[in-house]
Amino acid sequence: MKAVHPEQIIDNSRFRSFHFSIIFWCFFIILMDGYDVVIYGSVVPSLIEEWNISSVTAGAIGSYTAAGTAVGAVLFGLLADKLGRKNVILLCTVLFSLFTALSAFAAGPTMFTVFRVIAGLGLGGVMPNVIALSTEYAPKKIRAAMVSFIFCGYSIGAIAAALFSKSILPSLGWQPIFWIAGLPLLLIPFIAKSLPESASFLLAKGKEEKLRELLQRIDPETTLDESTTFEKPEPAKKGLPLLKLFEKKRAISTIMFWISCFSCFVLIYAMNTWLPKLMIEAGYSLSSSLVFVAMMNVGAIVGTIIFGRLADKWGFKKVMVPLYIIGAVALASIGLTQNLILAYLLIGMIGAASVGVQNISNAFVSQYYPPSMRSTGVGAAMAFGRVGGIFAPTFVGILLTMNMSSQVNFTVIAMAAVLGGVAILFVQEKHAHYNREGESYHGDDKTKEVV
Repeated sequence: MKAVHPEQIIDNSRFRSFHFSIIFWCFFIILMDGYDVVIYGSVVPSLIEEWNISSVTAGAIGSYTAAGTAVGAVLFGLLADKLGRKNVILLCTVLFSLFTALSAFAAGPTMFTVFRVIAGLGLGGVMPNVIALSTEYAPKKIRAAMVSFIFCGYSIGAIAAALFSKSILPSLGWQPIFWIAGLPLLLIPFIAKSLPESASFLLAKGKEEKLRELLQRIDPETTLDESTTFEKPEPAKKGLPLLKLFEKKRAISTIMFWISCFSCFVLIYAMNTWLPKLMIEAGYSLSSSLVFVAMMNVGAIVGTIIFGRLADKWGFKKVMVPLYIIGAVALASIGLTQNLILAYLLIGMIGAASVGVQNISNAFVSQYYPPSMRSTGVGAAMAFGRVGGIFAPTFVGILLTMNMSSQVNFTVIAMAAVLGGVAILFVQEKHAHYNREGESYHGDDKTKEVV
């Protein structure tokens, strides 16, 4: 009787239509996630004027939303390992799409905040599960590039939010921008039909026939019949799932991932919430400032595609640390120039060093942990990162009340990039799952005999 290791079949598979379908739908979901996150920053100046609220209050609304995403990242990260990643992705997509669309009907800041916090639960929960699912099914040789590319969808969504806001705000107001966020609700049946369930989840639940069908689609050249059995993972040990992230000498790396993710989210939420306002303070118009949001995310896309591929070749640390440093220098420098082209270039570099680094980090974290705790590991890192998302909007709102120069404001924000770079330096790759895989299966053989 032969026993097949599902993870090895996936690792050695060629890119097929199966993988394209995962990329397409995960890309779309993350695109709408990015759109939903960034639209608030795009309409903040309008809401401040319409509802007569202060910068601190506007920042607090962004922080409350980020708090919802932190809770969602932990809650749905844990639930996915029990209920299945596909089911949780569908639930989270419905949550963030529905309640972001409902935000358009809020009559004031209180109801608006309630809707945004509930949407935040879905926004926080969908991302770690998309990361875990796409990581699990990506061929090993293109895994980092594939996961990083999917998360370019976040930046595409952010660009769409900025451009739609630029064109719609002056004539139709801010509400239609939020209505667009309901689009995924119409596509849920197609997403449910196209996305596969996690292979490790199917195996753990004893659904071997379904797993056999999936693996046959991934690698048609592999013969899997009724006599084929699967190597099952070790039974989960009792105890809190989060504590397992600190076992087997992973403690230091887990903490460093959390600090790095915190730093990234400080940069991302500071820029997504306040970049238009910061650029207005620096002397640009609202219309020009929304273009800066788009340029930041163009930089994120270019950085993700180029450096995500380099991470597969050079290793994550050799790519992420220099990107963090570049981001810090660009942030500290942007307040020194009034040259529009140079400002666009610097903003693009900031995008690569914030959203771009986080996209690469998603692939790093998801590969560092074994499949049995992948959603928990990614969810925990992103949940801690969301603390940075909670902190940043209110902090920058307070910073703006101090009437300091734009250069000082940007330099203070740049310190987060320095912290993130230092944290990644201390990640211990020798304890990563991808350096322990030989313990699970041996060589390039897709099967091994069971006596």
